[in-house]
Amino acid sequence: MHQQLISYINSHNTLPLTSEEEELVKTAFQPKKIRRKQYFLQEGDVCKYSAFIVKGAMRQYSVDEKGVEHVVHIFVENYWASDRESMIMLTPSVFNIDAWEDTEMLIITRAEMLSLMSKIPALVEMIRLMDERNAIANQRRLNSTISSTAERRYEEFASNHPQFIQRFPQHLIASFLGITKETLSRIRKQSVK
Repeated sequence: MHQQLISYINSHNTLPLTSEEEELVKTAFQPKKIRRKQYFLQEGDVCKYSAFIVKGAMRQYSVDEKGVEHVVHIFVENYWASDRESMIMLTPSVFNIDAWEDTEMLIITRAEMLSLMSKIPALVEMIRLMDERNAIANQRRLNSTISSTAERRYEEFASNHPQFIQRFPQHLIASFLGITKETLSRIRKQSVK
């Protein structure tokens, strides 16, 4: 289980982890399994952990006053799941994170991660790279949401994330893209033609 995380860290760095650093990682990250539909984080709770997904799929969403779910992130293997604002600011989360499939993950607290980062420079490099990629992805998603048609948003999503199309149902993908499931159904039918 830990080997997948170590491979991920090494793939996001110029220098591989030493055997001593690998042992520190194995000690700090704890395995956790949750069943489908089980919560990793519930709205109103403070997020205490970041999770590296080893196997499975999860979603992060909010629920509005009408009871409508708004998916903000979907995660599969080799993705990180958490509510960073809640974790950093120690504020109640406005999001739920639950398992869409039975999920195996490695979890770590913020304090443990900061401690590891002080001992393992490769983690600092990995997190910097992840933050840069996340900022770019969020900027692209925001621009797409405000300036692209629903058809274009779906095309880009399907092109960039085909694994999500296969793992998540249409209504979750539609919510993630900010469109109705009926619109997504129409777009998919047109793309088949």
